[in-house]
Amino acid sequence: MSVRLKLIVAYDGGFFAGWQSQSHRNTIQDHLELALSQVAKRTVRVHGAGRTDAGVHALAQCAHVDLPERRLRPEQWTTALNALLPPQIRVLKCRYVTDRFHARYSAKGKVYRYRIWSGAVLPPLEVGRAWHVAASLDEEILRSSANVFLGTHDFSGFAANRGKPATDTVRTIRSVRVRRSGALLAIEFDGSGFLYKMVRLMVGSLVQCGLGKMDAKTTSQWLRSRLPRARFTIALPQMNSSKTQGCFDEMQRAC
Repeated sequence: MSVRLKLIVAYDGGFFAGWQSQSHRNTIQDHLELALSQVAKRTVRVHGAGRTDAGVHALAQCAHVDLPERRLRPEQWTTALNALLPPQIRVLKCRYVTDRFHARYSAKGKVYRYRIWSGAVLPPLEVGRAWHVAASLDEEILRSSANVFLGTHDFSGFAANRGKPATDTVRTIRSVRVRRSGALLAIEFDGSGFLYKMVRLMVGSLVQCGLGKMDAKTTSQWLRSRLPRARFTIALPQMNSSKTQGCFDEMQRAC
């Protein structure tokens, strides 16, 4: 009889091609499954609470795996896995759970944090971790414009296709917080879940508002229209040689 192990994982996504397993085997799921399979002595499948894109970092992403037996204590699993994983991926903690728990379906929400450096010069240590917007951003306009996204909406106008349209595009945004520390702005979205590139597109519209190039009314119209936003404006550009998604941190709200 198998047992289910819950993991809380952190990683620097700049080294990997996102969460979901791919043929080149350089994703977070691939590395976790390899390490777990080596310890368990058989092939296992890891289930994540969500799928992060290439370059997205995680502070506390939830996952679970079914194991053939309870051969190690949770803290021993943590030690064994971290000894095998790349240094950019770390299992923060493990614990055994019942089979009623599922990393994806038991998650109560997710938090995405997007970091923007609003200053003339981007510090080297922020490359890949903050989007450089050299022009000044109006913080109060960012906050007021962010209110457009609060509540339950059809976000199909703020989502990109993964090859085929999403069938369920309704999501709930519980809060959007804008915080500044010097030149660094952090925009934090707490929601039930997010569509492909949804946060990237929302941040893009907020930055346009903060630069005075559009207003919250236009953003609201785009949201209500449910048309793909690419028809109106381009999404966020890449920053130098690092992917824009590198500005993201993901945390599980509760799992």
